[in-house]
Amino acid sequence: MLKIGIMGGTFDPIHFGHLVTAESARCRYGLDKVIFVPSGNPPHKKERQITESAHRMKMCLLATATNGFFEVSPIEAERPGYSYAYDTVCAFGELYGEGSQLFFITGADAIMEILTWKNVGLLMEKCRFIAASRPGFRLDLSNVLEERFLSRVEFLEVPALAISSSDIRRRVRAGESIKYLLPEAAEAYIFENPLYQEKE
Repeated sequence: MLKIGIMGGTFDPIHFGHLVTAESARCRYGLDKVIFVPSGNPPHKKERQITESAHRMKMCLLATATNGFFEVSPIEAERPGYSYAYDTVCAFGELYGEGSQLFFITGADAIMEILTWKNVGLLMEKCRFIAASRPGFRLDLSNVLEERFLSRVEFLEVPALAISSSDIRRRVRAGESIKYLLPEAAEAYIFENPLYQEKE
């Protein structure tokens, strides 16, 4: 049975917090691979302009190139309309078959909003969730999820989650250093293109 991790997010830009989370989840839960899935048009990010998906895909490819257990999928970037986790999980379920086990890796803050996600009941049945959080962060889902779904969520503490994409974008606009917050290849791509120069 294949155990597949699905790492969803805008990755705008991808950084070491994302990479450490993916690798920690892979090791903790014995995942055969972790697939990074940059969102195409996320419905929960309507309040700000998202960087073109081609740029975010390229940064993900550059950042994950040295880890043989990591892959990057364009499935959401190429899908028209809004990007929903349910559609992505269904697609990977069909790709890897009923014998596979899917783990959706996301931030603990996103889990708190999971009741607003498309087809959340069916989604929770199709995959397990790994909710990544900063050390010491305690999340109580008893008032958010039904009892039958609580066992479908695993919690993973990741020290590197203090790094955030929004802070990296702010630093670029302010002319501050972003070195050591993300892989050098992704950092170089940001300045070569150039990204995040304008106010959001």
